Amino acid sequence: MAGPSRRGLLAGSAALLAAPGISRAQDAWPARTIRLVVPFPPAGTTDITGRIAAEMLGPRLGQTVVVENRAGATGNIGAEHVARGEADGHTLLLCTISTASINYALWGARMPVKPEDLAAVALLIRVPNIVFVPASSPFRTAGELIAAAKARPGALNYGSSGSGGSPHMTMEMLKLRSGTDMAHVPFRGAGPMLVEAVAGRLDAGCDNMPSVIGHIRDGRLRALAVSGARRAPSLPDVPTLAEAGVPDFEATAWFGVQAPVRTPPAVVSRLGAELDAITRDPGYRARIAELGGDPPGLTPQGGTTPETFEAFIRAEIAKWAEVVRVSGAKVD
Repeated sequence: MAGPSRRGLLAGSAALLAAPGISRAQDAWPARTIRLVVPFPPAGTTDITGRIAAEMLGPRLGQTVVVENRAGATGNIGAEHVARGEADGHTLLLCTISTASINYALWGARMPVKPEDLAAVALLIRVPNIVFVPASSPFRTAGELIAAAKARPGALNYGSSGSGGSPHMTMEMLKLRSGTDMAHVPFRGAGPMLVEAVAGRLDAGCDNMPSVIGHIRDGRLRALAVSGARRAPSLPDVPTLAEAGVPDFEATAWFGVQAPVRTPPAVVSRLGAELDAITRDPGYRARIAELGGDPPGLTPQGGTTPETFEAFIRAEIAKWAEVVRVSGAKVD
């Protein structure tokens, strides 16, 4: 029997390569350095989370993972850059509660991306926000700050890392629930806001715990309350806002990874599995606990999958849309 011709072999190989889900590029992934786009400036919680994830993900994939900060528009600039980029698994987004949920309601028709433009990969960390004051402030408790804000509507101010971020929305929810009015002073990231707060040029502030916990431990800032449903193990003496007199208050920031929606499913699945393994790693959990963060906890085993993270994002979009609607919050 005659063997297959060279032309037949070439045709068969071409057909195999053209088959759905099979490509040399996909088989070789990752083929080069992976960029993890952080849509906020350095020094904030988003940046800290991104650098921990990049450091631990690189060895698991056999490629370097570099953090690229693309800040602006409450994270929208970085999110749009990834959503419009090449969907080959080499460009990823360190998404936040803002970019993946709050911004859709806050920016409305001006939002440059839609939920369906980005594919969920993994939730990395959940963190409470902290309401704080400068060390020189006369306010010792959240109750004292609220009482002063009620006595002088609009006279006090508070700083945040930017309009539309979870610290901003946490304070807007606090104002709504406590019947107070404080002026919002947005900054371009947590770093410059914390400089002003430490210097005593803000009446109060709110930020994600990992960004601010060092200043609190060193006595440069005074924590009044945490925004989560329970006290933070890393700051056990700081009450929750609910304990401070604002009933049923809970607002938790979170950070994860998304990819362009056209990224091959096999790549998303591999990334999800590797990031899930990282979130279960005792070393990772110890690092985020030191920062005041909690692991994802989206699966019965305490981990995360692309599917559970997608469902989580959809629920958060609905939750924060209602907060934006009721509070009337706007992008400054």
